[in-house]
Amino acid sequence: MRKFLVVIPLALLASAASAQQQVGQDACARDVSRHCRAVMNNGDQAVLACLKEHRAKLSKACDKVLTEHGQ
Repeated sequence: MRKFLVVIPLALLASAASAQQQVGQDACARDVSRHCRAVMNNGDQAVLACLKEHRAKLSKACDKVLTEHGQ
């Protein structure tokens, strides 16, 4: 019974983290498409670096997501 109680909160945390990641992807999808198309296939770190390089041109929503995640 104890294992069951531990697994549920972990599953909920994983679900919440996944939902937050999806919100971030949705907020920045257009910015990535506009400014970082050339590095889209190079992985998340390359895209993040590109977004940071183009920070002044990003949408408010994407800028907010980056700020909220300490970027």
